[in-house]
Amino acid sequence: MKTTGTPAGKATHDNGIRFIAQRESNARTYARTFDRMMARGSLSRVWDVEGREYIDLLACAGALPLGHNHPQVMEQVQSFLQSGHILQGLDIATPAKLEFLEQLFQTLPASFADEARIQFCGPTGSDAVEAALKLFRIATGRQSVIAFHGGYHGMTSGSLALMGNLGPKNPLPGLPGHTHFFPYPSDRRCPFGVGGTQGEDLSLQYLDNVLRDPESGITQPALVILEAVQGEGGCIPASPRWLRKLREITHRHGIPLVIDEVQTGFGRTGTMFAYEAANIVPDAVVLSKALGGGFPLAVLAYHRRYDQWLPGAHAGTFRGNQIGLVAGAATMQILRDQDLPQRAASRGAYLQRKLRELAEDLPCIGDIRGRGLMVGAEVISAPEAGTPGVLDGALAKAIKRECFLQGVILETGGRHGAVMRFLPALTITEPEIDEAMGRIRNAIERRLERDALTA
Repeated sequence: MKTTGTPAGKATHDNGIRFIAQRESNARTYARTFDRMMARGSLSRVWDVEGREYIDLLACAGALPLGHNHPQVMEQVQSFLQSGHILQGLDIATPAKLEFLEQLFQTLPASFADEARIQFCGPTGSDAVEAALKLFRIATGRQSVIAFHGGYHGMTSGSLALMGNLGPKNPLPGLPGHTHFFPYPSDRRCPFGVGGTQGEDLSLQYLDNVLRDPESGITQPALVILEAVQGEGGCIPASPRWLRKLREITHRHGIPLVIDEVQTGFGRTGTMFAYEAANIVPDAVVLSKALGGGFPLAVLAYHRRYDQWLPGAHAGTFRGNQIGLVAGAATMQILRDQDLPQRAASRGAYLQRKLRELAEDLPCIGDIRGRGLMVGAEVISAPEAGTPGVLDGALAKAIKRECFLQGVILETGGRHGAVMRFLPALTITEPEIDEAMGRIRNAIERRLERDALTA
């Protein structure tokens, strides 16, 4: 069975896809839409084993901030692999770990880094969220947690309990309790039906009232956790104003604020970390995905006052993933040296402008939002003037598939799966965005024409 990057015949390719599908679990997701055997990649482009080219606007769910096989990162990785350095190190000191920590503390905002401690976790963002739950429950002696509607924090039991999406949770009635969900602000689809600063103020007033009310039924929480820009929830950015007022509330009530930067971190939203747009200092940040420069790595960074757990309170064999440390250190240096957060801001604005141009001709595209190169576009039906339209997850799924057939990889998410999500490499160029938009336009038009013929 041929699985290398050399061209393969169609029969060999199809047999390989069928074999994997038959043997892999029913929980697989991306492979259901992107049913090709991918062989190689370079920055914002990938090729399957039959030589078809795709513009990648997903970048492994944001885990590849520099794109596929960035030459400077790969040079560091290859040099490391040839050096004889150990590949795994648990949590012992190594030169790779020292270089990584130096780069990370240069990359974190000084207002946070000066008092920060780092816990290396198992190599997923979910495990780093689990570490945050443990740490702040130990440090505060409390149990309950406040999370937000639409939030996504991972797929392990503890992190899944913090998720807004009910789909993965409904079959698991035994998830850990003590999680209380509050409204996340949304201008276009405000949970209070008003939007703007009024909607923000209502959500903040509600939270503050619950924390002050001795009859609220919610015990003093160990932490508040949120994404400054919701990812899987549909690329919904919280305004800097809302984040600042939320920080004031958590300060006033003595509740640690944890920002999940797994998807938003390292330049993705136009600042190195998404919370920086609000000029606040959280008590902890959760980091993974881009942190390892394309290799598995995750950490919890937190204020030293909370460093109250005992040795071995959170551990994992692969927290000493040396390749991830090397690639992550190289990636962080490139992000800073080339000011890629600023580039993400300008490229993201360009991407949103092109999407709005597309929406002028294609009314199935609704609200376009996001920050930096973390952009969402709603797919809607029954659009009417003055209304946001009806979210159409089935059409979004069909468009995603058609885009793939036209050579563009993007994902859907948000309520009802009706938001096209764009998380391209921060190195993407404007001509590549233009090319992708052309393919997306063609894909949507083809899909709409097909639907019209079968109506």
